[in-house]
Amino acid sequence: LACLSKVTEDISVEVPDIAAAYKSRMKVADLSSGKEVEIFTECQRNIEDAGLVFGNGFKTVSIELDQPTLDDTMPDNERLARAVKAELGVLKAELDYSVLKDLPQTLRQAEFKLRVFVRIDEGNAEILKVLPQSDPSPACGLAIDIGTTSVTGLLADLADGRILAKASSGNGQIRYGADVIHRIVEQEKPGGIRTLQDAVIKETLIPLINIMEKQAGVSAECVLSLVIAGNSTMNHLLLGIDAGPLRREPYIPAFFSCSPVPAAQLGLPVNSAALIHVMPNIGSYVGGDITAGALASMIWDKEEINLFIDLGTNGELVLGNRDFLMSCACSAGPAFEGGDISCGMRATDGAAEACTIDRETQEPKLSIIGGGKLVGLCGSGLIDTIAELFRCGIINSKGKFASEGGRVRFNEHGMGRYVLGESESGREISLSETDIDNFIRAKGSIFSAIMTMLQSLDMDISVIDSVYVAGGIGSGINMDNAVRIGMLPDIDRSRFHYIGNSSLAGEYAALTSTQARDKITELAQSMTYLELSAIPGYMDSFVAACFLPHTDASLFPSVV
Repeated sequence: LACLSKVTEDISVEVPDIAAAYKSRMKVADLSSGKEVEIFTECQRNIEDAGLVFGNGFKTVSIELDQPTLDDTMPDNERLARAVKAELGVLKAELDYSVLKDLPQTLRQAEFKLRVFVRIDEGNAEILKVLPQSDPSPACGLAIDIGTTSVTGLLADLADGRILAKASSGNGQIRYGADVIHRIVEQEKPGGIRTLQDAVIKETLIPLINIMEKQAGVSAECVLSLVIAGNSTMNHLLLGIDAGPLRREPYIPAFFSCSPVPAAQLGLPVNSAALIHVMPNIGSYVGGDITAGALASMIWDKEEINLFIDLGTNGELVLGNRDFLMSCACSAGPAFEGGDISCGMRATDGAAEACTIDRETQEPKLSIIGGGKLVGLCGSGLIDTIAELFRCGIINSKGKFASEGGRVRFNEHGMGRYVLGESESGREISLSETDIDNFIRAKGSIFSAIMTMLQSLDMDISVIDSVYVAGGIGSGINMDNAVRIGMLPDIDRSRFHYIGNSSLAGEYAALTSTQARDKITELAQSMTYLELSAIPGYMDSFVAACFLPHTDASLFPSVV
């Protein structure tokens, strides 16, 4: 690795174009497009329609205190608490230490005319921040989705739910491994837990939060609440808790749910009294991002049986309706985000995100993110290219090249590849049989997980009314092609729905609605978790799915 090379004299470093592309904008489901915002807004509307009302226990009150005199020598803290109790009708009001510390100066500078941020819990009020009435700063909250690859967040006004800022970045842990298993192995080394925690907090969350606070023009002290979700491993590593047992049978996490964590203990740049609500995990590989996403998917509020799939570095699935919910996670690996693919890359500038191939000429037509020169293939482009190669008869059901000539080349060992084009530097960009095999295993893990869940309930694909696909890759998936290669079930294509970053949508709902947060907890507690590795028939189902589209053609009647 270049990063481990010791430089002893002047050198020249050549950065390959596929590596340089990572400094470009990464395409993620982070509310950066009109489509993502529209989907996010519809999710919130559906949650409200289900009866989960807005209301998070935070209040902002404007009060004017009687100024002390020789006849009225009540201490500042009691004077403030008395006024807050009278205004809100609560039995008890207490001041956080950070408020008390600055209270004398704030009171007198404001001439005893204040705006007070209060958190109300079980009829008691905790005073978190005191401002002059002339200061219009809002009481804010943060929703943050910690993905294995990328992290997205938004800053919202707790009074009305307005989104004041949003941002995304890569997860600083990425250099310790593309998947959760590698990161767990890394954290088991001496000092590893702290190393992985620092990577996500110091290198990722703190800069991300600072950016959002700057965008919104609010101080850290005005951020009073946080809702954070990630998969089970990310949740453990965020809190600095050993995730080692997650990867060993019987796969036991340290926690499914935990009490709110004081943000000050993690050193986040927010109000010292702010609490972090970590969305509850369901199993060793299904975490809070899926419980939050399940809320946003709304499958828990429907009569019909539906399937929710979150596609990313890992594949997590939830099947069910208002009567039952079952979840599982499959080891899809990083192929959907370009990993383990020779020309693979994440969805940044230069990545081909869509592909069609002319059956006669074998010539590809590519749609490239950013409109520039081709650099590689991202997940959605990979799905399209393999589906098109199969449709055109260029590869067979095993993923092996069935024709020669044109853009199909073979090396001295007889291994075939399909040449998509050249990069700006002249590097050949091609898809090899090894690449295709790696991807077939990834798509096979998704479909076999679906089949295993259905079979465990003595059901088949016909019971699925709709499929809700979440995650950054979901926005670019051609559902016809996803079915053609046997990744998704062969149902009416109008029943596939892309629902954006469902985890962030669910976290935002939990931030702005205590009822929504309680509902997420209820969903987590009632959801059955299926450990696929412990199911005897799973490996047989997986092997059967490692063909295009499947060894059982009857499962894909529309694929011709």
